[in-house]
Amino acid sequence: MTSLTGRALRLTVCVGEDDTWHHRPVYSEIVHRAHAAGLAGASVFRGIEGFGASSRIHTSRLLSLSEDLPVAVVVVDTEERIRAFLPRLDELVREGLVTLEECEVVRYVGRAPGPDPGAAGPEGGGPR
Repeated sequence: MTSLTGRALRLTVCVGEDDTWHHRPVYSEIVHRAHAAGLAGASVFRGIEGFGASSRIHTSRLLSLSEDLPVAVVVVDTEERIRAFLPRLDELVREGLVTLEECEVVRYVGRAPGPDPGAAGPEGGGPR
């Protein structure tokens, strides 16, 4: 697991939910490439409404316009590792927005390996 605290860079890639790369969602391909590159982590957030350079509003409120909702992929790691990852996005992001922001990592802790803490144990407990 990567250890990360202090100064970092946040990469945000905004694309459309329907954008694909070789029949796979672009957001999924970005996450898998970030994982393969050994980056600290990546998360995908689905928007409920938005517009981009095309000025076409995409919204989940109207069924007829609920296609291709905005999706943001957020990746945080050291500046060096994020900047080294940027060329891997060039072929993927044909339409969208890619931004970088300085940030500070205050806490970055993964789950300990082992049994699921929410699973029932010998005492019959479980999530509370």
